Amino acid sequence: MINLKGVTKKFDSFTALDNIDLEIPTGTSFGLLGSNGAGKSTILRLLSGIYRQQSGDILIDGSSVYDHEEIKERVFFIDDETVQFGSFTLEGLRNYYSGFYPKFSTETFEKLAETVKLPRKKRIDTFSKGMKRQAIVITGLAAGTDYLLLDEAFDGLDPTMRIIVKRMIVDAMLDRQLTAVISSHNLKEINEVCDSVALLHQGKILFNRDLDSVKGNIHKVQAAFRNAPGENAFTIPQVLHSEQNGSIYHLIIRGSEEDIHDILDPMEPVILDIIPMTLEEIFIYEMEGLGYNADRLK
Repeated sequence: MINLKGVTKKFDSFTALDNIDLEIPTGTSFGLLGSNGAGKSTILRLLSGIYRQQSGDILIDGSSVYDHEEIKERVFFIDDETVQFGSFTLEGLRNYYSGFYPKFSTETFEKLAETVKLPRKKRIDTFSKGMKRQAIVITGLAAGTDYLLLDEAFDGLDPTMRIIVKRMIVDAMLDRQLTAVISSHNLKEINEVCDSVALLHQGKILFNRDLDSVKGNIHKVQAAFRNAPGENAFTIPQVLHSEQNGSIYHLIIRGSEEDIHDILDPMEPVILDIIPMTLEEIFIYEMEGLGYNADRLK
């Protein structure tokens, strides 16, 4: 299990993370969402032992990460930058990392390399951005670690390769209880891969929830009523947004479908449609409900 307790990280006068708490259970796929500068990459670099926090505790299975070699052998970090691998060939990358990770599987590496069909003898700096990403992802999966940290994991991949990489990650989770922590700007990618998600903004965690509970706890509603609702009918905390178009009311309501009926049935609706929302829509309204400008997350 990953635990961050009261973690603060500063770079000179800039506070990248501000007293955050986060718990990520073993064997899950966890998403970190937020705009540039929100703190996503900083969390991953702290978890991999690249950075050291100013205060708080960063623990993996109860042990501190920084300067702890045995813990680092169980963590593989895939940075959003790949320039550091430019002089390697694919085989050189395999040989380099197999010396650092005791559970590195050459068999797994060869199997995954065959799947993505990357050139073996060419330098990685001659690869496209997507090919570079594929090379380091298969290396990370072959390393046999318990924890895989991916910063903008699917950036630069074409749609077909995104599917292949996602399948690789899911297969590793099923085969060996891999815990994956994935940062992304892309809500769709997180939705397809992750079990839970934390939304970061300006170094703080705004919320940390199971994705199924997020999706089941906010709904879009279209309704018309026998009699016009009172002026303040929708000025309640559960209603995050309301607007009227003729006789039709468009509402965003936090709560289960049963909660929605409890709120609206006393108003005698003649039309009541509950419509699924995209994850992006959910986060926009959640942010606005918390008093933040959702546009700043894009």
